Amino acid sequence: MIRASSRWPRAGHPHGGFAPWAPLVALAVALLCSGRAGATLEADPQVLYQQMKAAYVKAQANGWDYFDQLTYLSTIFNAGRAYSLQRPDDPAYGELATLTVQIGGALHYNPLTNHDAATWYVREACVWVMNHVNDPDRVQSAQALLERVNAEDGDPAALARFADEDADALAQQFPHDVQADVLPLEADWRGWELTHDPAWRSKALARAAQPAFPIANLPDQYAGAFVDAARAAIANVTGYTTDDRTNAEIVVDRLRRLGRLAVIAQVSVVPHDVYMTTLAPADEYFGPLRMSVLGIENEMKRVNFMLDYQYGNRESGAALEVARSVDDMHKVYPRDRDMAKLLYECIRMLGRMSTPAVEEEARHLRGILTVEYQDSPQAQDLLGTAPSA
Repeated sequence: MIRASSRWPRAGHPHGGFAPWAPLVALAVALLCSGRAGATLEADPQVLYQQMKAAYVKAQANGWDYFDQLTYLSTIFNAGRAYSLQRPDDPAYGELATLTVQIGGALHYNPLTNHDAATWYVREACVWVMNHVNDPDRVQSAQALLERVNAEDGDPAALARFADEDADALAQQFPHDVQADVLPLEADWRGWELTHDPAWRSKALARAAQPAFPIANLPDQYAGAFVDAARAAIANVTGYTTDDRTNAEIVVDRLRRLGRLAVIAQVSVVPHDVYMTTLAPADEYFGPLRMSVLGIENEMKRVNFMLDYQYGNRESGAALEVARSVDDMHKVYPRDRDMAKLLYECIRMLGRMSTPAVEEEARHLRGILTVEYQDSPQAQDLLGTAPSA
């Protein structure tokens, strides 16, 4: 049972993905509450477990196409996060951690192209399997997944490389599936935005220029920016190679002959209306100091005020408590409308100090924002690129 609550507007405003046709599943993830929080919004882990079983039955009946596989993985994440946050000692926790590694590994899970904001939970599941499961193959799969999620924290080059490998593997695993076919281009484009290594942009243009590439089905989250890059290459903007221009001409010509770009919603992205109206309640508390959303914002303002008066690293302890509260909120309410904004403001605050602990926390939050919320204006600003029109 889920009990809903509202928040006053803030100052300034088991084999997944968040499926466009399943807002209830997406909403359930956002309504997960920590037992530590004494929450107003509650999602029973057993209900999410039953949703996972229902997704399995449906996929079994459909023949396990790629979309079914993604949906099932998403429901595993939903249930797993609920047990982690509320019932970590329940035997179902271990079962779900094992399923996360098993199915996540089989589906080449990668945080750069998966949009469930589940990296923290996948990391936790991998560690649990490595410590509790006596199966060398399962442990090896957990280690491979852990490499990917750990790359989110400060190793964008490795993350981009993993994403490219994983997307290629999925395209081969699900031949002729349009969602799987476009994934390698997404991996390379997101790799370019994350690293600014033009080799990834060149690879994305080369993929889209291939005759068999389903150019009409670019997901709308990044289609505009990608097409803008192709046009810039044709216009001889500095930084593009001769091959880039050739491939860009093919891409733009194919789009011109289509008449219009038939963009599609990304499989694992929450519908826009759900994303924008899913709020952490005002009486929910996060982090070691149990800060409310308003408390987080007020403490951030206070720390910034003190930094304006040259308090510098003397505010590092308070800043770290704010950062940990923001991270905790991200785990419980990943689809809160202001999550990207809070991450961004917290990163900027941490950037005004220079202790090793502050710098490590800033890297961690930057990884969350630029990988898990890469399409947000805040992430695009941090990455130094303009959001798509």
